[in-house]
Amino acid sequence: MVPDLSVRASEARELMDAPDASAPMLGRTYERFALVNAVVSPWRGLYRRDIRPRARRGPVRLLDIGAGGGDQARALARRLHRDGFSAQVWALDADERAVRWAQAHDATGEVRYRTGSLQELAEAGEFFDVVYSNHVLHHVADAALLPFLEESRRLLAPGGVVVHHDIARGRGAYALFAAATWPFRTTVLAGSYIREDGLTSIRRSYTVAELKARVPADWEVRARMPARVEARAEAPGARA
Repeated sequence: MVPDLSVRASEARELMDAPDASAPMLGRTYERFALVNAVVSPWRGLYRRDIRPRARRGPVRLLDIGAGGGDQARALARRLHRDGFSAQVWALDADERAVRWAQAHDATGEVRYRTGSLQELAEAGEFFDVVYSNHVLHHVADAALLPFLEESRRLLAPGGVVVHHDIARGRGAYALFAAATWPFRTTVLAGSYIREDGLTSIRRSYTVAELKARVPADWEVRARMPARVEARAEAPGARA
């Protein structure tokens, strides 16, 4: 049964965010993120549209915010390496459990993992050509959304771009995710938080119209398929 999605369930909490979340289930969840993100996350489009054109102009630095198990950061690092580009890929997460797991399960050494905040990176003088996140905006508290967006843009090098992808809340998204994950709840997704937290994430997410009303005027918000929303902003200038 699809719940009432007319209003954001901003007070709902995902099980994996709890301090006492099961370590084995967290590990299983991080592991299965790679499968889920391969289907629903638009990192390939991000690579074609925003990363590769910048990489062609010279070495690039990428920052994955809220990287979780690091699967997308590793996928982008592999693609850049395969295409012969010089790049640094950073994976940032506020949860040290995620960072520890990601580091322990990365045999390539191509990604730099860090626990901390955007403010700490800015204060350390770090800048990136592409800053992006996936399924993070709905985790940000309402009062913290604008500071989060501005802090992510503050990290851009001249000519850089920040892109935040998330779920677009709606009955279709909820019903599709519920139906698609149901057959796998006792097999591939068993022992993880993927299904239950995924449904909570949809309830917490913004509609396209809601996000448009919340972001600064110079940010662009657009709908993406399937049932996705994208918020983006570009830094002026060009790299030297």
